[in-house]
Amino acid sequence: MNEEYSSKSLGILSDPTACREPINLKNQSRESLISNLELLVLIRKAEEKIADNVENGRIKCPCHLAIGQEAPAIGIAAHIQKGDAVFGAHRSHAHYLALGGDLRELFAEILGKETGCSKGMGGSMHLRSLKNQLYGTVPIVGATIPIATGAALAHKLDGNDSIAVSFLGDGAVEEGVLHESLNLASTMNLPVIYVVENNLFASHLHIGLRQPNDSTCRFAEAHNIKWSRIDGNDTVKLIETTGTAINCARSNGGPHFIEAVTYRWRGHVGHREDNDVGVKRSDDLEGWKKRDPIDRLARALFDDGAYTQNELDTAKLEIDRKIEAAWQQAEEDRYPLKGELFRRVYA
Repeated sequence: MNEEYSSKSLGILSDPTACREPINLKNQSRESLISNLELLVLIRKAEEKIADNVENGRIKCPCHLAIGQEAPAIGIAAHIQKGDAVFGAHRSHAHYLALGGDLRELFAEILGKETGCSKGMGGSMHLRSLKNQLYGTVPIVGATIPIATGAALAHKLDGNDSIAVSFLGDGAVEEGVLHESLNLASTMNLPVIYVVENNLFASHLHIGLRQPNDSTCRFAEAHNIKWSRIDGNDTVKLIETTGTAINCARSNGGPHFIEAVTYRWRGHVGHREDNDVGVKRSDDLEGWKKRDPIDRLARALFDDGAYTQNELDTAKLEIDRKIEAAWQQAEEDRYPLKGELFRRVYA
């Protein structure tokens, strides 16, 4: 349990003027952290590509972007192994890419193409990459929480050391199914990790308008589940905390609840920064940008001498090339044939 704060208050983690310093790299492998930094950049640039094409009308489906809150996906992905089961929500491009999902298949899915990761049938909010342990994402708030809990029950019954992960937002803790799942997971000591990406907003409503307290850890505490609250823009701390929780779950240590306090730079849905479903945000977006997880990890690696600005600039150029090539391929791919619409409907 995080002893620094009570289970009810985020403390300074909700303050956009705090937590701006470079990250403490500790004893983490510098090579691994450089790879994670470049993966963060890939996720950011891929979503910026999506945002541009939402704005110009090329993308027709709703897209919920994780720009500014990419790090929690990296923290979990660092510890996922074959046999695990990860479930996302409606803002899951970062989860898909962090776990190793194919960039072209992501773009193709969002464009509704046959080569998409869900055969072009799902769009931005229905992603999967079974070979990378991502079993699905859905637009319905809270819908994958009980599925992840059920996957953890299956792992326990099978007697293996696999775990399940449920990514959710702070809005999903207001759904009854979360509390039912926490109760079951606690009672049956299930190997499941609940990762709450608390970005303070559910659609256009700030958590202060929806809940009596701003921390969601109080719900884990109520169900006697171990919990951790961390700076969700500190990649190293995320890797460490999720690693401890996952290793514990693999060793029959039961469920764990992780609250990663972060912030999304774009609106609830779409490309714009200045509004959420037509309601202007009144909080300090520019302040939160100074807590950028990419910038903080990069500055720490520069200060450590493990990486240079020139190396990062070179990596960004290569990432740009990959994104443009993947987008071009997805644009050229075909749409599903009409007859395939019926073959992919199950009853």
